[in-house]
Order: sequence, then C-alpha cells, then structure tokens
Amino acid sequence: MSGGRRGAAVLGSPIAHSLSPVLHLAAYAALGLDDWTYRAIECTEADLAATLQQLDAEGLAGVSLTMPLKRAVLPLLARSDRLVDEVGAANTTLFGGVAGEWWGGNTDVPGMVSALRRAGLSSVSDACVLGGGATAMSALAALRDLGALAPHVVVRRPQAVDDLLAAAQRLGVQPVVLPFGDAAREVRAAEIVVATTPAGATDALAEELSGDLTGWLFDVVYSPWPTRLAAAWAESGGVVVGGLDLLVEQAAEQVRLMTGHEPPVAEMRAAGHAALTDR
Repeated sequence: MSGGRRGAAVLGSPIAHSLSPVLHLAAYAALGLDDWTYRAIECTEADLAATLQQLDAEGLAGVSLTMPLKRAVLPLLARSDRLVDEVGAANTTLFGGVAGEWWGGNTDVPGMVSALRRAGLSSVSDACVLGGGATAMSALAALRDLGALAPHVVVRRPQAVDDLLAAAQRLGVQPVVLPFGDAAREVRAAEIVVATTPAGATDALAEELSGDLTGWLFDVVYSPWPTRLAAAWAESGGVVVGGLDLLVEQAAEQVRLMTGHEPPVAEMRAAGHAALTDR
C-alpha cells in the first residue's frame, strides 16, 4: 500500500529506452490515480543510495530497478521478500516502512509465472533455459513454481555459472548445465524453452532448428520483436510468449505493491504494444 505516498520511478543506466513509464502511467490512468507520476531516472550503482534517499524524501511510493541495480540495492534493504533472498535480486524497492526502512521485492519471478499461466501453461516438468545470467536465475525460480525441478540450462561458458548454481541451491532445484553447442538438441526435447539471452544471441540457433517446434517458447526479449527464434517457433506451430508479456506482468505486480490497487493488465498491455509499434 502507498500509505499516502504518490508516484514512482524506474532507475537504471541507460534508462531512456525503458517501457516502464508507459506501462505504469497507463495503469495510473486506468485506475484514476491522477496525482501519481512515474518517470525514468538515470542512475548508476554509485548513485543508487543517494538517489533512493532523495526519492524517499520526495514522498514516492517506490522504485523499479534494472540490472545491475537489482543486486546493488540488496545491502540497502532492511527487509525483503523470500524471492529476493533466493534469486539474489530485487527489482522493486518500496519506501515508507517502519522507521523509514526500505523493503525489497522481486516481481520478475511472479511476472514470468503469470505470463505463462495467462498464456495457458499451468505446470511443466521438462524445461530448458538458454543463458546463465540474472534473468536465468529468475527463470529457475519461475520454473520451480510451475513444477520443473531439474531444468537443463544451456550456456556459452559452463565454467562460469557459480552464481547460477548458488541461486539454484537456494531455490531447491538441480539444473543440468550444458554447453551452447547442445542447444538445438535440448530445445527440441524440452516441453518449454525459456530464452534469457539478449537480442540476436539465438539467431544462429533459429537457423539451425528444423520446423518441428511444437512446444512452448518464452523469449524475454521484447524489442526488436519477434526475435528470429520466436518467429521460427511460431511458424512451426509452437506457442510463443514474449518479453512484453513478462514486462507487463512484472510491472502489474509492482503497481499492486506500490498503489494497493488491482492492476489493469489489459490496459497496460495495450499501452506497451502501442509504444513498441511507434518505435
């Protein structure tokens, strides 16, 4: 709940490209929160503490955080939810706690789960994750909540997954880490593939795959869209969930936390689609 506070912001660097202002402002408009504002603020790790203090003093309800601020904020938080501790990242900070304390939350994981469930996937047992970074850790948590406890994780540097494995241990899952050369085989075999890699990283893989992809793909990229992998997947008859779906769902949960109102997901999604179309 906002507790009398008004407005929020998204912090990061670079941040000008962020769709978060579009989504949150669409929510405020639909909810009739005419006195709420939401803006993008350029902020580095070195500036984070001072920026949070300033925004707290201004009376904002909270902020959204991008990487690497999702991790940099952890020492500044007095409390956090279970997912923050498990994944090691907080994409949400709320102000106005007891004695001025800051609370951290992770809406990336429930956003992933909600995006998949809204698309029709209620449970999964056999999963493949492409990539081993911070988003992959959130994917492990989301897949766990959907029932996949031993996903295959395909990475370019299998020797550099210590953070991923540490998060997996906290989450109670046992990923099987494989080199990216095995990606085509793993993708074909999985019930669902979660691509957490940047735009363009799966282009070669898309060309390698044949047209028999009938399972689920969750590609976290939202621009440019569709990725070559998402296009190939859809053309072969598979189900595709995109990065905009994730962005909307995690933002919707932030709106709920910051305003105390039920988020207008349909209006937020429409605003996001319109903004991407104009780019």
